[in-house]
Amino acid sequence: MPFIEITDLTYTYPLPGGQPIPALRGISLNVEEGEYVAIIGANGSGKSTLARCLNALLLPTSGRVLIAGLDTRHTAHWQQIRTTIGMVFQFPEDQMVATVVEEDVAFGPENLGLPPEEIRRRVREALETVALWDQRHRQPHLLSAGQMQRVALAGTLAMRPRCIVFDEATAMLDPAGRRAVLEMMARLHREGLTILTITHFMEEAAQADRVIALQNGRVALDGSPQVVFSRPAELAELGLDQPPAAALANTLRHCLPALPPGLLTVEAVVAALVGLERPLSLNRPAPAPPGLPPSAAEQPPYIDVVALGHIYLQGTPLERRALADVNLAVAEREAHGLLGTTGSGKSTVMQHLNGLLRPQEGRVRIGPYDLNAPDVDLKAVRRTAGLAFQIPEMQIFEQYVGDEIAYGPRLLGVSGEALREAVRWAMELVGLDFAVYKDRLTFTLSGGERRKVALASILALRPRVLLLDEPTAGLDPAARRELLGRLKGLRTTGLTLVFASHQMEDLAALADRLTVLADGRDVLHGSVGEVFAQGALLRPLNLEPPVVTQVAEGLRAHGWTLPAGITDARALIAALAAAGCDPQSPAI
Repeated sequence: MPFIEITDLTYTYPLPGGQPIPALRGISLNVEEGEYVAIIGANGSGKSTLARCLNALLLPTSGRVLIAGLDTRHTAHWQQIRTTIGMVFQFPEDQMVATVVEEDVAFGPENLGLPPEEIRRRVREALETVALWDQRHRQPHLLSAGQMQRVALAGTLAMRPRCIVFDEATAMLDPAGRRAVLEMMARLHREGLTILTITHFMEEAAQADRVIALQNGRVALDGSPQVVFSRPAELAELGLDQPPAAALANTLRHCLPALPPGLLTVEAVVAALVGLERPLSLNRPAPAPPGLPPSAAEQPPYIDVVALGHIYLQGTPLERRALADVNLAVAEREAHGLLGTTGSGKSTVMQHLNGLLRPQEGRVRIGPYDLNAPDVDLKAVRRTAGLAFQIPEMQIFEQYVGDEIAYGPRLLGVSGEALREAVRWAMELVGLDFAVYKDRLTFTLSGGERRKVALASILALRPRVLLLDEPTAGLDPAARRELLGRLKGLRTTGLTLVFASHQMEDLAALADRLTVLADGRDVLHGSVGEVFAQGALLRPLNLEPPVVTQVAEGLRAHGWTLPAGITDARALIAALAAAGCDPQSPAI
């Protein structure tokens, strides 16, 4: 008998006063005990609904789900099923119930009625497994996002499950946090646990033994990573991508047809390139690498931050310094990226740029507005610099999409046909059809659609500066690609763009210049190429350059004479062409 047996599973969300929303449509699949399975799919494909059906958080509308032979439809089985299948959610705070870490981890075992000694033993083992035993007396809300995710995992491990389902558990984490969670998944799998991970990161899915792709509530692809990710055309139809290394290899293969298939990692791409015979024979001329953007120093900054410092809960026993002596200069119409690990100060800087936080130390100027001046017009500042939060639900509070986007302009006195046109203009800019979406209930939107609505609600105010905090977090590859394209298009309207991101490929694709933050300080400034060329400085900060930059680094380590600052495939192809024709280059 399979460990997880799903037969013709259908689930439909009821909608009071409206048509029910189908989420799963006749899914049938089995998972054997000890498997490591990645579940991928576009936003709204049914991934999270499927996960919640596995431990009876949701019950089938029709069909059945058996967990170790137990039917989720029978209430008598629920406790055993939920002990067997552990869940770790995208937002760990959603599953935390206590005010102290060790008490939160103990909550599950206590509800099983275990003896106190057994509970203490399980709590210690679980916290040691996730390397948080020394944080056991801390309050969960004072931990970083990565630490909170590990507390949530410890609470699940303390229940001694046979299977753990990670539902977008790494979506909001920085590279170091994602790496730590992935290493724990791999270790738990080696120890015999069944691992199911739902992810939008294709490089994470490539580490599993098996990949299942969903589309519109149905299984579209099911196979090994090598099989699933060898079908770029089918993946594109599903709104998905190959892993970044595989996508790069696919691009290079147009010029280098001898490059073998099935390359899913940076190491595999480097090894394959090193293994090719010289001279390199390119099928078509390599395009020239793009030139570096002009330095912000060549024009006066529109955003000027000097020696900015900030302390949260200042003057209390819980005070914590978030920023110290941060400097930032952004030219008008520039796209400027902020990168750094969780807790480095990115969001705190962003909140100073539209007056949500006022400078405690240092100075902040946005265009004509001095944020240090006691009489500064904060309404005017926020019309000039609009901020879209990392989690769009935090700034969506109207019932209907049209009302949500109209809220800001309406407060400014815009009404009638002018208001309608402002809403239409903003919706079209972000790719939301006005007629289709204006009367949609906001709670029925997918994650990608909510992010578009949040962005449109800011754009409707016609800001000169757009501030985005992790704009692509939680989006599927297609939605991420579309949003990046929309943001590139918005730059033609004259917007100045400042965005914080953990996604190095997004930063490389969109930004002109970067500022790296670490422990509340700015430690590195420069063009995208200049910053990502500093891999030796970035890695100790738990940051990694984009995949294409890592491939170039790997080739240099094999003696290739490639220039620094390669951040896109065009530049790498041009560099490979030059290296292949250079008689001083080593044999490949």
